[in-house]
Amino acid sequence: MYITPKVDFSTNSRELHAALKAEELGALAVQLRRLEPAEIIEHLDTLSLSEAAIAFRLLDKPRALRVFEKLDAPLQADLIKGLQQDAVAQTLAGIGATERAALLDELPATVASSLLQALDSTTREETRVLLGYSAASTGRFVSTRYIKTYPELTAEQTLERVRQQVAERTIANMVLVVDHERRLLGGVELSQLIAADPQSLVGDLLTPMFTATVADPAVQTARRVVNRQLEIGAVLDQEEKLVGVLSWAQALEILDDADEARTARTAGSEPLNRPYLSTPIGGMVRSRILWLLVLAIGATLTVQVLSSFEETLESMVVLSLFIPLIVGIGGNTGNQAATTVTRALAMGEVRISDIGRVLLREVRVGFVLGLSLGLLGFLLTRVIFEEQVAWVIGLTLMVLCTVAAGVGGIMPIIGKSIKADPAVFSNPFISTFVDAAGLVVYLSIAVLVLG
Repeated sequence: MYITPKVDFSTNSRELHAALKAEELGALAVQLRRLEPAEIIEHLDTLSLSEAAIAFRLLDKPRALRVFEKLDAPLQADLIKGLQQDAVAQTLAGIGATERAALLDELPATVASSLLQALDSTTREETRVLLGYSAASTGRFVSTRYIKTYPELTAEQTLERVRQQVAERTIANMVLVVDHERRLLGGVELSQLIAADPQSLVGDLLTPMFTATVADPAVQTARRVVNRQLEIGAVLDQEEKLVGVLSWAQALEILDDADEARTARTAGSEPLNRPYLSTPIGGMVRSRILWLLVLAIGATLTVQVLSSFEETLESMVVLSLFIPLIVGIGGNTGNQAATTVTRALAMGEVRISDIGRVLLREVRVGFVLGLSLGLLGFLLTRVIFEEQVAWVIGLTLMVLCTVAAGVGGIMPIIGKSIKADPAVFSNPFISTFVDAAGLVVYLSIAVLVLG
């Protein structure tokens, strides 16, 4: 029995790095020929930008094209700069229109313009159409690699069209049915065509298809395609004419990119959009510096609050011991609410019009959390400190959790209503706001209770 040998990724990686360091390009080329395209991509992700460019140039043309098509657009743009002009044109023409448009977005305008001119007229026009849509719209991700037919054709004639086009079309399991003005009538599955009477008309076999418009948000369309478990969804223009399709694989990629961006922004940073080791230091700094400046400016609110209650803290120093506790619980409560609502927005479970219901719901949840934590805080504090301090801690936790949950719940909805990423409006801003608000609540209650 033949057993497929396992590839030792760590060993291959060490050998590649050693060959690059020693500038043994012959040995490096031999190593690359032993690897599958997916393994080559994994290795390129671990190399610096200059090393990745050297390794890529050593690939033969067919394999280089397969690898290039699977890379992220920023890394594609970096590699393009290390290729000769004729090689660039061949590579650009060999990838899909969606990937081509994303790559041209990453290049300087003059470079992108010259590369477009190097393409044939059909490919150039196809790319320009996609570039005309906004980067976040469904139209930017459509694929024109589908098979179409007409309702007056027979099943036999349509199968012949499939045979002629299947070599250059990547999506062949669903055949789209359009009229002669390119308006979508429906779709028919390939298996249905094969099983049908050869002389039956396609118009009698078609079924309705899921559709979206080119202006719809790409993430929204992708989620609908995935949730409905569709192989493809049809994308129409404003005149309801067929532009292209969005496949299941493309939809998953859109959602993965959106989740990656949301995760990065939740942590107070911009997504890198390229492998870590291939990202220039300047790019990493730019992805983080803006958020740090925003949080630093917001932190001045906390300093202002503390200075306003300076006399209160001086008169009872024990209050300062609980500031980290108050700030931490308030921030965590707000972030929990924001993360939950942001996910609900992304899944389509909550709309902007639901802001009132969300606020009421989160306030109730926050109150129950605050009551529970406040009671626990009161009992624990009472054991160590005097009763008045315990009342301050207990009441503060109850009020603060209620306020933090309410603010955290509605902030993502406010962000979406002004067409900003809800994740941007969530954790970093909420942490800063709740820190200041928590101190105001804490010290105000202290003044009321302690006089």
